[in-house]
Amino acid sequence: MLIRCCSCFLFAAFAGVAGFAEEEGGPLEPKSLPAPDQPMEPVKPAIERLDETRFKIGEVTFDQKTREIRFPAAVNLTDGLLEFLVVHENGKIHESLFHTKISPTHLNLAFKLLRYPASEELYALPNDKGGQSNQFPEVSEEVKAGSRVEIKVEWKDGEESRSVSVNEWIQHAVKGDAMPPGPWVYGGSDVFDGKYVPETTGDIAAVFITGSALINYPGEDNQDDTVWVTFPKRVPPEGTKVTLIIAPHQPKPSKP
Repeated sequence: MLIRCCSCFLFAAFAGVAGFAEEEGGPLEPKSLPAPDQPMEPVKPAIERLDETRFKIGEVTFDQKTREIRFPAAVNLTDGLLEFLVVHENGKIHESLFHTKISPTHLNLAFKLLRYPASEELYALPNDKGGQSNQFPEVSEEVKAGSRVEIKVEWKDGEESRSVSVNEWIQHAVKGDAMPPGPWVYGGSDVFDGKYVPETTGDIAAVFITGSALINYPGEDNQDDTVWVTFPKRVPPEGTKVTLIIAPHQPKPSKP
């Protein structure tokens, strides 16, 4: 049974932490194939205060003031087709740019506590036969704007610290250009048969739209799994330690 509420039973206990509050939302049941069966331990989040504005849940840190979220990961692919930006190390690593050890539940809790609204706009509604229709949920402009995030990758290049948009490490296989700059969408995912979906699949951020991931790419060709590839000339060697940084999308002011 699919519950359209992103682990509310888990987040409610933390709604009052540091003045945070929860939001609701999430996409449909995942389309992608499940990860191999694996034993999953119950997740028991413990929030640690680091300073006046920063907190930590497991290996996920977040800032109440800037609403920035950071977590460790590693380069997984330097050359190949991509369906995912980042997955858990026990997930679909054969088609993801990065892998990480963090709990998707911890990441989602950080989103909730920072009051990011989850937008369902990318996920087709079900039809009367149990499949997907050509209709999509109506989402307010306020939720759409609030759900959009920028994702950067930070890493060491020798002794130098560098940081770029993750879009710059993804290439269009036909056009040869990097993924256009722009935001990703936080959708939150769902609970299925009593389990938080990303915790069982390992799907965290997807290039090819899937309801099993917390975050999805809203741009062109996001329903084509043969188009987006790694950018070999830009991605550092496999295994390179990185930090992924999620922050609110700041739209560029329109020209007068």
